[in-house]
Amino acid sequence: MNFHTRKWIKPEDLNPNGTLFGGSLLKWIDEEAAIYAIVQLGNQRVVTKFISEINFVSSARQSDIIELGITATDFGRTSITLRCEVRNKITRKSILTIDKMVFVNMGEDGLPSPHGKTEITYSKDRLKDESPSG
Repeated sequence: MNFHTRKWIKPEDLNPNGTLFGGSLLKWIDEEAAIYAIVQLGNQRVVTKFISEINFVSSARQSDIIELGITATDFGRTSITLRCEVRNKITRKSILTIDKMVFVNMGEDGLPSPHGKTEITYSKDRLKDESPSG
């Protein structure tokens, strides 16, 4: 799993206990997972269909730096399934895991649309495919 997105925990991200508010973290995860799905499927029209059990393993505090890791685990005809882990950047201690997040590829008509993808695409592969030959 690649960890690319990092967040610095600030006072406005905290709950009354002085730890990271779970709702803030879930918002960041949904946004990052949607971006991941958009990049993988090559379509900006994707929607969150399902998020499995969310397992909060530990918490983060003010000034911690956390990182979000997301990877594709399955490609359906119109969907992509992702797995997510959030961890402390410095200690590498796990904060949260989500085993299954499903996003659906939507057509211009607002209905699920086949995407034709079967495996993870990395941006360097896309650059190689798009470079002029000669």
